[in-house]
Amino acid sequence: MATYPASSERYSKPAIFFHWAVFLLVALAYLAIEVRGPKGSDSRVFWSNVHFWAGTLVLALAVLRLVWRMWEGAPQDIDSNRLLTFLSRLVHLALYVFIFVQPLLGILTINLGGKPVTLAGIDLQIVLVGADPVARKAVKAAHELIGNAFYWIIGIHALAAIAHHVMFRDNTLRRMI
Repeated sequence: MATYPASSERYSKPAIFFHWAVFLLVALAYLAIEVRGPKGSDSRVFWSNVHFWAGTLVLALAVLRLVWRMWEGAPQDIDSNRLLTFLSRLVHLALYVFIFVQPLLGILTINLGGKPVTLAGIDLQIVLVGADPVARKAVKAAHELIGNAFYWIIGIHALAAIAHHVMFRDNTLRRMI
């Protein structure tokens, strides 16, 4: 039984859409990079294109999501425990940074390799910087490191939502569904 009324404490429909759309796109980007196949293969080209599309859409939705969040705000925190509230805000900040920084690092990695990010199916090429092989190594390493670290942050976020639902029996999970 929820300790808070679902109707007054829910996120807005656009906020819920942004949350779950970004979730699905991040999952798709991770899937694409894990199954892409060997260099030079058709599989690699296909899944790399899926990865580029997913990352670009994550960045676009991140901008819209942040604008909506600034415009609409969010329901008040449920936790009365200061430590849980602090940790929740810290993880959410990390997730917001991730959905902006990770796609940008991906774009920069490709650009620094001397290529535009080309989105298959449309005539759009994204170029933010010129080629720089030395910087590319560092940016690529950062993109991969952050991508691997965020498996843990995403897992913590999901486990916390489940814990709120099962152990604390509050409305945290329900208000985002």
